[in-house]
Amino acid sequence: MKAHHSYRPVILSICLLIVSAAGYAQQGSGSKQFEPQVGQPGKDVVWVPTPQTLVDKMLDMAKLTPQDYLIDLGSGDGRTVITAAQRGSRAHGIEYNPDMVDLATRSAAALGLGNRATFEKADLFESDFSKAQVITMFLLPSINMKLRPTLLNLKPGTRVVSNTFTMEDWEADDTVKVEGDCRSWCAAFLWIIPAKVEGAWRLPNATTLTLKQQFQKVTGTLGSDPIAEGKLRGDDIVFTAKGVRYTGKVAGNEIRGTMTGGSGGNWTATRQRVSE
Repeated sequence: MKAHHSYRPVILSICLLIVSAAGYAQQGSGSKQFEPQVGQPGKDVVWVPTPQTLVDKMLDMAKLTPQDYLIDLGSGDGRTVITAAQRGSRAHGIEYNPDMVDLATRSAAALGLGNRATFEKADLFESDFSKAQVITMFLLPSINMKLRPTLLNLKPGTRVVSNTFTMEDWEADDTVKVEGDCRSWCAAFLWIIPAKVEGAWRLPNATTLTLKQQFQKVTGTLGSDPIAEGKLRGDDIVFTAKGVRYTGKVAGNEIRGTMTGGSGGNWTATRQRVSE
C-alpha cells in the first residue's frame, strides 16, 4: 500500500533532511558528522529504520490527532516523531544513542518543528511515558514483553502501536500489513490499553457481576448467568448475559451504560471492596 498523496511532500522532506543531516561534513575541523548505519548496535536492539509507508500507517492506526501527545520508544533517526509533529501533534522520542538524538533534533529543527518534535537521550526502562495518548515502537519481542507491565498500567484508552513484533499472548486489537513499496518490516499491531475490571461489581438490584479479565477479554457471571462476548476497548466494556447486550463505560469504581434486549434501559455497577 502506497502512502497517501498528501503525505508525499512530508515523506520527501524527511528523507532529504535525514540524508543531508547524516552526511553533512563538519565545517572547519574536517571531521565527519555521525551517519547512522542500518544494523548498528544499540543498548538493547540494532537500528533498522521503519519504512515511511509503515510510519504513516502506524499513525493512522492510532488515529493520531493534533490533540494527542505521542512518545516513540527507541526513536532512532526521529522519523516517526517528525511525521507525528508534521500532522500537528506534540511528539517526543526516547533514544539511548546520543548521536541519534542529535541527528533527530537537527532534522526537526531544520523543518521548524523544534517546538513539537523533541528528543532525549534516555533508557526506556527508566523513563516515564504515562502522559502519552499514543506510544509507538519498533523493538524486539523480548523488549516488548519487558515493557508490557508498564504499558498495561497506562491510562485506559492509550494506543500502543508496534512495528512487526507482538506482545505474545496479549492479542492485538488491530493488525495491518503494508504491501506495495514496503518490502520488509511491513506489519503493524495496535493495542488499546484496557481498563482494569477484574473482581466483583454490584448492580442496584443487588445482583453481583463477577468479572475475570485476560487483557481486553472479559468472562464471568451476572448473578448465576454466565456472560459471553465480553470485551474491553479502553474504558468501554461490552458483554452479553441471558440474551441481553450490556454496553458501558468504566470510570474507576463505577460502570454506567445501556442494555439492549429484554426490558432495555440503563444499568450501573459499583465495584465491591474486597472485604464485602
